[in-house]
Amino acid sequence: MQGSRFAFGPFVLDPGAGTLRENDVPVSASYRGLKLLAALAARPGEILSKAELLDAGWPGMAVEEANLTVQIAQLRKRLGAPSEGGEWIVTIPRVGYRFTGAVERLGEVKRKSLPLPTNPSIAVLPFANVSNDPEQESFADGLTEDLITDLSRAAELFVIARNSAFTYKNKARDAREIAEELGVRYVLEGSVRHAAGRVRVNAQLVDATTGDHLWAERFDRELDDIFAVQDEVTARIVEALLGRLRTPSPRRRPKSLEAYDLCVRARRLMDDTPQAAQEAHILLTRAVALDPDYAEAYRWLALNHWMGWVHSGGPSEASRSTALELARKAVALDPNDAGCRWSLGYLLAYERSFAEADAEFARAIALDPNEADAWAALSDITVLAGRVEEGLEHIRKAFRLNPFPASWYYLSLGQALYAAGDYEAAVEALRRDQTHRTSSRRFLAASLAQLGQLDEGRAEAELFLVGNPEFSIRHWAAMEPFRDNALRERFVEGFRKAGLPE
Repeated sequence: MQGSRFAFGPFVLDPGAGTLRENDVPVSASYRGLKLLAALAARPGEILSKAELLDAGWPGMAVEEANLTVQIAQLRKRLGAPSEGGEWIVTIPRVGYRFTGAVERLGEVKRKSLPLPTNPSIAVLPFANVSNDPEQESFADGLTEDLITDLSRAAELFVIARNSAFTYKNKARDAREIAEELGVRYVLEGSVRHAAGRVRVNAQLVDATTGDHLWAERFDRELDDIFAVQDEVTARIVEALLGRLRTPSPRRRPKSLEAYDLCVRARRLMDDTPQAAQEAHILLTRAVALDPDYAEAYRWLALNHWMGWVHSGGPSEASRSTALELARKAVALDPNDAGCRWSLGYLLAYERSFAEADAEFARAIALDPNEADAWAALSDITVLAGRVEEGLEHIRKAFRLNPFPASWYYLSLGQALYAAGDYEAAVEALRRDQTHRTSSRRFLAASLAQLGQLDEGRAEAELFLVGNPEFSIRHWAAMEPFRDNALRERFVEGFRKAGLPE
């Protein structure tokens, strides 16, 4: 993706990455501070009112003006004085602040192209909803996501994960540029129209290196045939890329299209706020009531229950046992679904059933080697087992398959880097927009504390506790599936230094 950077004196500020560097050495600064600095540097020489800066640093929040004063003071301390004297940030009494230095806008910087994998590589872009009904948007999204899942199960292919593919939803971008950013050769584009009990799907496969169309077809079917259409599109693409008409063993499809739509809506809410999790719970409960044999709905419902337990202030045995029961049912209903397998494996690890958990992860990877979420979750479990370098390899593979991932990937990355003792890299990974207000900020607080930056570490701990008020070190240490006691103590040490509650 693209974003502006600002250069002034020896500093380079990259707001998108959440980094400030002095002579290419990272400078520690708070999340709010970087937001304020970006607002000031974007308009050098101009007076920005206190109201403008409060909106830039705390969008949509009502905060005391003293917070702004504290952040500006910290920025001045980090930046020091310009070589010609004076200050980078000047106070305009009773009005606001002005950035005085000369700023060079480094412009729109293109994300580095990722190298092509050895296997045929493909990204499935979000299918456009060309129905007159905007309510059909989730149907088009579900079709896209299912095609990604079906293609990724072909071991000979390299398939970009859905989170990264959906980064390009409703954006007019050249297929070649997208392919370069994602590190793939082929792009699948399409549209879907759903109306009056029928569905029309248009799909085309493009070689982004040449612009050639390798395959294109239109499907006009009864709505009940939508899953057959998905299977046929998958088979045609596999044939075009691998030279043979063959797909992996089919997944078990839902019997109810209404249940399918509810599940599509719910899985978009899984990595969000507690309120969103409650909404997802309602949608998934309705889905399994409509279709008691729908494996994927049980899988997401299991994770929904588990997240309610893991983020609580204390053990909730009901949610914990219910989650495991639902995950086992999902696997029993569809043993060929990799998502169901790794979800069960993850929950089993939290039950300390490590041998069974490892076996489920192995089955998941065998079923779908392109399942980025499986690699990210496996990284988490592997690191806590004490195999830190192996865990780092897993999370790097997850990021390659999913270059624009969900925020929880950064938790696995930050945890792995912390476990490796690379606290500076952990800080750089976790001080990003994607991690703000997420539970991964606890690892940022601990990393800063381990680097001796206690004030900033404690500030991050306070920010983390706003969204996780019932967190305690004791509950976390007892809950996490550690197999390495020394590693557990290193995490506890960092949390204590950051001032997180016992």
